[in-house]
Amino acid sequence: MQSLHFPYKKCSRRLPIPFLGLALLLLISMATPTSSCTEQEKASLLQFLAGLSNDAGLAKSWQGGTDCCKWEGVTCNRNRTVIEVSLASRGLEGRITPSLSNLTGLQHLNLSYNLLSGGLPRELLSSSSIVILDVSFNQLNGELHKLPSSTPGQPLQVINISSNMFTGQFTSTTWKAMENLVALNASNNSFTGQMPTHICNISPSFAVLDLCYNQFSGTVPPGLGNCSMLRVLKAGHNNLTGTLPDELFNATSLEYLSFPNNNLQGVLDGTRIINVRNLSTLDLGGNNFIGDIPDYIGQLKGLEELHLDYNNMSGELPSSLGSCANLITIDLKNNNFSGELTKVLSISECSLLGKIPHWLSKLRNLEMLFLHSNQLTGTIPDWISSLNFLFYVDISNNNLTGEIPTALTDMPMLKSEKTAASLDPRVFQLPIYVDTSFQYRKANAFQKVLNLGNNNFIGVIPPEIGLLKELLLLNLSFNTLHGDIPQSICNLTNLLVLDLSSNHLTGRIPTMLNNLHFLSKFNVSFNDLEGPVPTTGQFSTFTNASFDGNPKLCGPTLVHHCNSVGEHFTSKKQHNKKLMFVLAFAIIFGGIAILFLLVRLLVLFRGTSFRTKNRSTDDNDIGALSFNSNSEHSLVMMPGSKGNENKLTLTDIVKATNNFGKENIIGCGGYGLVFKAELPDGSKLAIKKLNSEMCLMEREFTAEVEALSMAQHENLVPLWGYCIYGNSSFLIYSFLENGSLDDWLHNRDDNPGTFLDWPVRLKIAQGASRGLSYIHDVCKPHIVHRDIKSSNILLDKEFKAYVADFGLSRLILPNKTHVTTELVGTLGYIPPEYGQGWVATLKGDIYSFGVVLLELLTGRRPVSVLSTSQELVPWVLEMRSQGKQIEVLDPALRGTGQEEQMLKMLEVACKCVNHIPSKRPPVMEVVSYLESIDGGLQHKSLSTNDNIVVQCI
Repeated sequence: MQSLHFPYKKCSRRLPIPFLGLALLLLISMATPTSSCTEQEKASLLQFLAGLSNDAGLAKSWQGGTDCCKWEGVTCNRNRTVIEVSLASRGLEGRITPSLSNLTGLQHLNLSYNLLSGGLPRELLSSSSIVILDVSFNQLNGELHKLPSSTPGQPLQVINISSNMFTGQFTSTTWKAMENLVALNASNNSFTGQMPTHICNISPSFAVLDLCYNQFSGTVPPGLGNCSMLRVLKAGHNNLTGTLPDELFNATSLEYLSFPNNNLQGVLDGTRIINVRNLSTLDLGGNNFIGDIPDYIGQLKGLEELHLDYNNMSGELPSSLGSCANLITIDLKNNNFSGELTKVLSISECSLLGKIPHWLSKLRNLEMLFLHSNQLTGTIPDWISSLNFLFYVDISNNNLTGEIPTALTDMPMLKSEKTAASLDPRVFQLPIYVDTSFQYRKANAFQKVLNLGNNNFIGVIPPEIGLLKELLLLNLSFNTLHGDIPQSICNLTNLLVLDLSSNHLTGRIPTMLNNLHFLSKFNVSFNDLEGPVPTTGQFSTFTNASFDGNPKLCGPTLVHHCNSVGEHFTSKKQHNKKLMFVLAFAIIFGGIAILFLLVRLLVLFRGTSFRTKNRSTDDNDIGALSFNSNSEHSLVMMPGSKGNENKLTLTDIVKATNNFGKENIIGCGGYGLVFKAELPDGSKLAIKKLNSEMCLMEREFTAEVEALSMAQHENLVPLWGYCIYGNSSFLIYSFLENGSLDDWLHNRDDNPGTFLDWPVRLKIAQGASRGLSYIHDVCKPHIVHRDIKSSNILLDKEFKAYVADFGLSRLILPNKTHVTTELVGTLGYIPPEYGQGWVATLKGDIYSFGVVLLELLTGRRPVSVLSTSQELVPWVLEMRSQGKQIEVLDPALRGTGQEEQMLKMLEVACKCVNHIPSKRPPVMEVVSYLESIDGGLQHKSLSTNDNIVVQCI
């Protein structure tokens, strides 16, 4: 069954029952195309077609004079009976007519992911043939019809009405006749009242119930315990109160029990929990449970995910957790646990005491170990190297002692290349947020971390540390380590972060560390190091703070400068010898250097005279050559250029920007400055002057730019041309009169004329999504934008949205991408997984776009929201989990009568910013969601030909 929503507190973390897939396979195996159908079936289908206000071209296939078994989306069996109508994701609009119930052989009806509205016909619920009914992700509304008490038993087994706008209560008469029901998904609606109580008394085979994201209230019905076959029960994000009834745990087949973000309370009764021995997921986070975790939980041998976060639980953590050998995720944050740590898996910030327990060595599949910010004592056990899949170790901020064991340097996952194929993908659903400020993301790298900082380790850094060649982060700061920095660290060529600060290290900084090309953070401050600081490689980007507290270090930017021939603390004898050598060198080669300087000055003088003369006689200076010239300072205009733009020269651009004067700067970022160029005919262009040292060589740069120019879409800023002149590179774009979305949301005064009303904001969101969809879905290979943000969404005079700066990362040298975080995202827009060393992805763009949607809805910046400690995304998700969605909306938008549309877009945004990348919707779904909000005209979102494939890179 599909996952049907993307909540912050995972309500649909994992669905272990592929019941829908099995049902579909069963139906497909029964169905084969045939040559004809009955006139009654044909008339019923055409009546459904007539009820659509937009058939999205379906009428071309559904012709009255043809056999309906050959119609698009229609399947018949060998008896010439229509058994399936599958029209998902067709862009259909209008109402569902009852005529479909006249298809007496119809078993499977799938109308999901369309724009259908109105109610769900009673006749479909009472159909005598339909087995699977899927109308999810539409705009259906109203209450579910009550079926007459005389309705005979129905064959319906699967009902999916999720992600619509249904309201009202679940009445018992609706389900009385559904004695064969196996699965019901009604999540993401606005149902109220009590949860259905007697559904299992009617349908003994009932197995899946998903009621997440509604407005159900009252207590959890004890009658659900009668569901002997119930395997999945999800009712998170409602208004449920009371305790979990003892009877609930009589449903011994339960595998997935999820009630996050309600108002449930009480203690967990371990004697009842052990009844559900097949439980793999228990999610009760975001409630008001108290007491301790029952020791009986260790008897749940199949438990994989345990979420008890954001409750009021306390007491000691049970040692029986060590028996849950299949645990992948355990989330206990924001509780009041305390006591001695004996047998606990991955718990942080809980003031836990004791040693790292031996039972952890039995978790052979353990991949990530988080024990930081506790009060652990003792040494790191040698058995840690026996955990063959462990690649992330954070035991920082404890009281651990002893030497760093060589066992740490023998961890298989840190020594050899392992990719996602060798890791359980579920580990990346851990609710862990690693530092998002890494400035370089190494392709295909997972977060492989060894963090031992802020403990009491002694001794030297073992030379064997250089064997951990897959490490991305090594933190040994705030310990009592002494001795030299081992040369072997230079072998850790994947390192992003190296922190050795606040120890007692001596000797020199190894010069070969300049070969760590990905290093973006380096800190050796407050040691006793000496000698020169390396100045090549990444070291030129590190601030003096990286070296503070080492008075014997010298360097060009430090307090102590190394002298010209020796080092600051070289002995006087050595200094005198080297001085004599330098003097001899100066006598021999001084004359040559002076002669070379004179020649160079002469050449420069002649060149200056020539250029001055040239300017006085010809006003076309550096841009005198036309774009057809082969000169390096010609403009190259793309075939799509319009008007007089294809006749421009570099001189025209220089004049139009007032020689790239500061007064013409209209934007800046990690790639360079953007200038406004006003041409003599009054037209305007935007000129992006790239940082010259960052760009590819000319041949590669030209190839990439010309490939990017192929990406032409009405919601992308068109690239009209480029120029390479000397060490400078320029890109030529259309100038958009209304600047960026960021300006309109955050840099305008309170003048009503500068306010974006809701229709305009929705229009901007829809347009930007279509532009993003083009580079994600049409361009081959797909373009990952890497820096979606409000300042990269530009607006023309009609407030039409254009996505800017797509594909620019392709023009930058790989070893220059450490220069700015903007090359992999901007603070507040960066997906959490990027901080774990992941390569930029399409799903990462979706997260960033979700942040932009939240900006449009709230009027707030992504960072510094309400306080310096809370960013926009967690604030919105927290308010949403508390049922306070209206309060996050921009106050200027409230009271306009359009709040319903805003809340729909809020749900889209929250799906996009899900912290699990796989839970985020693809961009085409985002486009569909946004287009459906106002029921407006469908847009041709990709190109004029849906089958076009554009080679963009």
